[in-house]
Amino acid sequence: MSMFCFQCQETAKNEGCTVKGVCGKDNEVAKLQDALIYLLKGTGYWAEKARKYGVTDEEVDLFILEGLFTTVTNVNFDAQRFVEYCNRAAELKERIRKSFLNAYKEKTGGEFSENIPEQAEWQPDGTKEDYLKQAEQDGVLSEENEDIKSLKELLIYGLKGVAAYADHAYVLNEKSDDIFSFAEHALAETTRDDISVDELISLVMKAGEMAVKAMEILDKANTGRYGKPEITQVNTSLKQGPGILVSGHDLLDLEVLLKQTEGTGINVYTHGEMLPANAYPELKKYSHLAGNFGTAWYNQKSEFEQFNGPILFTTNCIVPPKDSYIDRVYTTGLVGWPGVKHIPNASSGKEKDFSALIEHAKKLGSLEPQENKELTIGFAKDQVMALADKVIDAVKKGAIKRFVVMGGCDGRQKSREYYTEVAKGLPEDTVILTAGCAKYRYNMLDLGDIGGIPRVLDAGQCNDSYSLAYIALQLKEAFGLDDINDLPISYDIAWYEQKAVCVLLALLYLGVKGIRLGPTLPAFLSPNVAKVLVENFDIKPIQDPETDIREMMTGK
Repeated sequence: MSMFCFQCQETAKNEGCTVKGVCGKDNEVAKLQDALIYLLKGTGYWAEKARKYGVTDEEVDLFILEGLFTTVTNVNFDAQRFVEYCNRAAELKERIRKSFLNAYKEKTGGEFSENIPEQAEWQPDGTKEDYLKQAEQDGVLSEENEDIKSLKELLIYGLKGVAAYADHAYVLNEKSDDIFSFAEHALAETTRDDISVDELISLVMKAGEMAVKAMEILDKANTGRYGKPEITQVNTSLKQGPGILVSGHDLLDLEVLLKQTEGTGINVYTHGEMLPANAYPELKKYSHLAGNFGTAWYNQKSEFEQFNGPILFTTNCIVPPKDSYIDRVYTTGLVGWPGVKHIPNASSGKEKDFSALIEHAKKLGSLEPQENKELTIGFAKDQVMALADKVIDAVKKGAIKRFVVMGGCDGRQKSREYYTEVAKGLPEDTVILTAGCAKYRYNMLDLGDIGGIPRVLDAGQCNDSYSLAYIALQLKEAFGLDDINDLPISYDIAWYEQKAVCVLLALLYLGVKGIRLGPTLPAFLSPNVAKVLVENFDIKPIQDPETDIREMMTGK
C-alpha cells in the first residue's frame, strides 16, 4: 500500500499525495510518521488516564509535543530518525502505562479493566518493518466515515501547530499544563470508534483555545528573554566576510549561535521566518547579526546557491537540498534530512555546540557581497498599541478605511500571486497586517504609508499572529464595539502547513468570521465539514483579486 498524505495545501491535485509528497518526503517516511502519530495516540490515552489519578510525567508530556511537531510539513525527512522517535514513543507509552496501572491499583485496590484501544495496547518490536506494517493497517484512510476522518485530521493538524508553538515556548522555560493535558486528551479521543461529529467539533474549537494559549505563552517567552520587538530597518544585503544563514523559527538557536560567533568575524544572517528576530533588542545588540537574506522557504534552492556559507535549519522549512549546497546544510532540533550534518541538542544545563558550523564558515571564506533594499519590521502588538491613538485617529478621520489581515504561509503555487495582486490593488487608505512568510509576496513592494503609519505592518513569525488577534481585540475595546467582526478588518489568509491550521482555529475560537482562505481550501475537509465551517464561521475560498478587494472594502 502506498502512502497517503493530505496535511498541507500543496498536496497533489488538492486530494492527497500517494506516491511521494510534494514536500519531498517519500513513502517510507510518510508511513513512519503515521506510525509515530499512532503511538502518540496510545501514549495520550495512558497519560490522560494517569492524570486522573494524580500521575504526570513531564518527559512524556514534552515528547508528545515534540513527536507531533516533527511530523509537521518540511521538518524531518530522515527515516532512521523516525524509527528512533517511534522507539522512544513506545518506551514512554509503556512507562506512563505502568505508572497509571500502579496508581490505579494503589487507589482502588483492583485491577484496571476497560476496553483499551489498539493504539494503547500495541507493543512494537522496534524494527522499521514493524512500524511500516502498522502504518499500512492504520493510516489516514483507515477511518471509513468521511466526516469523522475529516474532523479527526483537522484536530490532529491543529494539535501539530499547537505543539510547535508550545515546544518553542518550552525551550525558553515557558509551559502550560493545560496544553499538555489537552493534547493528551485530544489524542486519546481520536482512538474512539464511537466519537460523534459534535464531540469532534467541540474538540476542534478547544484546540483553537489552546492555540491562543500556545501563542500567548510563546509571546511571553520570546519577549521575556529578548525584549519587546522594536520597529527596525533590516538590511537584506550580503556583506564582505564569512557568513552563516539561519532558517526556521527557533530564536534560542539563533541566540546561542550569535554568542558563539561573537568576535570571530563571522556575520550571521536570518532567512525566511527568522526575519523577525532582527527586531528583538537582545538579539539586535549583536553587531554581527547582519540582516536577512532571501525570501520565503520555497525559494531556498535558488537562493542558497548564492550564499556561500553554512546554512542552519532550526525548525520546519527545509526542502530537498540540491547537490550544489547540500554539503553546507546543517540541521538541529527536530529537523532532519538523510545524510545532512546534524547538531544534537545539548545536555541539561549546557548550550548546543555550533563549533562545526563556525569552522565551516571560516573555511569557506567571504561571501560575495550583494546590495538589496531594507525592510521595516517589528510591528508586534506592543509597537502597534504604542501607535494606537494615531491609528484610531486615522480611522476616525477616514484616512484609514480598512485593515486587511494577510498573514499565514507562502508557497510555490502560481496561484499565490493572488496575494501580491491584492496588496498592489488595495486602495491607498488600507493597511495590511501580516505575520508569517506570506509577507514575502508583498513586503518588497513600495506601498507607502498613511500619515506616517506604514501600509504593511509586519508583526513577525506565524506564531505572532497572536499579535494580530490582540491588536484586533484592543481596537474593539477602543472603539467601544461589542463584536470583533464590527471592526473595519478583513481576513485574507494564506495557508500551507499545520501551524497555519492552528492559527485558523485560534481565529475561529476568538469569534472571527468571514475569513477568506486560500489559495485552496484544505483537502482534508470533507464536504460536510467544509459546509459547517462556511455556515458557522462564513469561511470562504478566495476568488480573483479584483472581486475580493471590492467585497472586502464593503465589509463582505
